[in-house]
Amino acid sequence: MRSRYSAYAVGDTVYLLRSWHQSTRPALLELDPSIRWLRLDIEMTERGGPFDTSGIVAFTAHFRQDGEGGQQHEVSRFVRESGAWLYVDAVPAGAKLER
Repeated sequence: MRSRYSAYAVGDTVYLLRSWHQSTRPALLELDPSIRWLRLDIEMTERGGPFDTSGIVAFTAHFRQDGEGGQQHEVSRFVRESGAWLYVDAVPAGAKLER
């Protein structure tokens, strides 16, 4: 999760696409150059340890755009394939997490 946040912060779309699961990966990714990412707060993790094949991360990413601050809150699902963690998707607000 932190590496993907860092990739957003520096505009590394190649890494973002490479670390996105093929089942949900977009064909193209264009980042908004007016967004400046400032800070990442990890609020909760579930699974995602060295022997797990899936994990969940809840986070808030803080940004500035057009002189105003904002936040993006998300609960993200990840899977591990061939030793690499891949972003799958965001859990819809209010959805129950599968445990």
